[in-house]
Amino acid sequence: MPDAAVPRRRTRDRRGRGPRGPGVLPAEPGTVAVRTRRQRFDDLVLDLVTELEDRWSDRLGLVEFAVEDTPLVPDDWSPDSVPLASLVRGSGGRPSRLVVFRRPIEHRCETRSELHALVLTVLVEQVAELLGCDPADVDPRYDAD
Repeated sequence: MPDAAVPRRRTRDRRGRGPRGPGVLPAEPGTVAVRTRRQRFDDLVLDLVTELEDRWSDRLGLVEFAVEDTPLVPDDWSPDSVPLASLVRGSGGRPSRLVVFRRPIEHRCETRSELHALVLTVLVEQVAELLGCDPADVDPRYDAD
């Protein structure tokens, strides 16, 4: 026989609205919270950009690196291609700006290794364009395929 002092938890779904409350409990203090897809992508880009900046800091000059979800496409855009990155050269005192677009890149990749390879390829091609040299010279891991 159940103990009357212990309150019984309701098991029925009142009014058919499904379970209530948070779907995921907050992380306990001292534990690592689950990283979102956006955070993992930002970390990947940051790691690769840091490597490229360390290697090419003397020639890169003032460059801002950024990650955005999707590109803003013009009205006359052709659906045949979606840009994976954007490079705007700096002028005067303004820095050059290299923007990597997260969603188009993630859409083309099925695994994390493919994502790493594509982000590396995109960054190396953009840095090579900025430096005016061959992408294979920018990073030996570059693969045009």
